[in-house]
Amino acid sequence: MKQIYVCVKHVPDSAANITIIDHRQIKEDIAFLLNPYDEHALTEAVKIKRQFEGAQVIALCLGKKDAEKTIRSAMAMGADKGVLIETGAIPDSIRTARALKSAMDRFGAPDIIFTGKESIDAEGMQTMFRIGSLYGFPVANNVVRVEIQDKTVVVDSEFSGGIINTYEMSLPCVMGAGRGLNTPKYPTFKDVMASKRKPVDTVRLDDLEISGSDSGIECICLEPLTRKRDPKEIKGDKQTIAQKIVTILKEEAKVI
Repeated sequence: MKQIYVCVKHVPDSAANITIIDHRQIKEDIAFLLNPYDEHALTEAVKIKRQFEGAQVIALCLGKKDAEKTIRSAMAMGADKGVLIETGAIPDSIRTARALKSAMDRFGAPDIIFTGKESIDAEGMQTMFRIGSLYGFPVANNVVRVEIQDKTVVVDSEFSGGIINTYEMSLPCVMGAGRGLNTPKYPTFKDVMASKRKPVDTVRLDDLEISGSDSGIECICLEPLTRKRDPKEIKGDKQTIAQKIVTILKEEAKVI
């Protein structure tokens, strides 16, 4: 075990007031940060690294120059070095996966690749599967337990409804970290200062050797989320009101 990559993403703070410009992009005068699911990926990668002498964790990010801040955050959480694939464009998940693979090929073959289970901006949940397909590696997403066994890894993967499936995968492999995997260890001031001395290699997206694709994804339009509410008064005695609420929860909300 030598190279553990963690693919991280520079995302808008979900608490920020996001403004859409020209229906295609957001105004970027807001706070950006490390994708929260990637924090779990980093924490697990650092944990695994401690089990193997000489292993290193590399934080890999595709984004604009400002994304180096996210790489520094990843290194403050324990990554040994960072790689920024710099681009002013916003590539789709197909080109993103191809760029990440090309960078990993340049900086050293991966033994394990971690991602977060999704990014909080696009929520596409595609990149990890596309990387796995390009390499021919097995992939598990929303992983909540990892156990390394010689040349294999056993993982628990959580599905909707709390269902958990257990898989045994050969190494190398790709894992998308879920919230249940661990509790992230957030950096101290000392960790932050130490991260400033760690190396970040920058490579331009256009300088990478990326094979073409016949398929692609295009953003047609961005629209702000609007919640429309149509409140209705439920009348009657207590028993009637309770019965109507149960019916609504079953037939309309479908939560019970």
